[in-house]
Amino acid sequence: MAHTYSQMYIHCVFSVKGRENIISKKWNEELYKYICGIVNNNQQKIYSINGMPDHLHILISIRPDVSFSHLIREIKASSSKWINTNKLVKGKFTWQEGFSAFSVSHSQLDKVIAYINNQEIHHQTKTFQQEYIEFLKSHKIEYDERYVFDLQEGDVAPTGL
Repeated sequence: MAHTYSQMYIHCVFSVKGRENIISKKWNEELYKYICGIVNNNQQKIYSINGMPDHLHILISIRPDVSFSHLIREIKASSSKWINTNKLVKGKFTWQEGFSAFSVSHSQLDKVIAYINNQEIHHQTKTFQQEYIEFLKSHKIEYDERYVFDLQEGDVAPTGL
């Protein structure tokens, strides 16, 4: 074959360090635009980006010659720097280590986009921890509950894991 043809969509989720609720509605749209710029500058495409004060969801299409881990590292490092440079939070903003990435088939794009776009409604009935565990289970990803969340003092690990 003379050319490479691919269609890869990834739903990525990552959280604020300690799952602090510090992504403000006052500036989250600017953050999303900034992240879209990072992705576009890497010649990739965002289909949807949205989140809650403690985490983000991004649906990205990615070319096969790009390291997804490298792209997410760049998104997290650059957006942290942008938040800190603009003094949008008290103290230092940091994303939690790691991320999750779930493959999405073309036939499910609209469903995943709607899910990401409706985060506020979704989280009226489900915590981020519940959502995250459901994702891991539905994608049949093995995990050790001791390492799923970076628990902070006073946190309780989700039950039923």
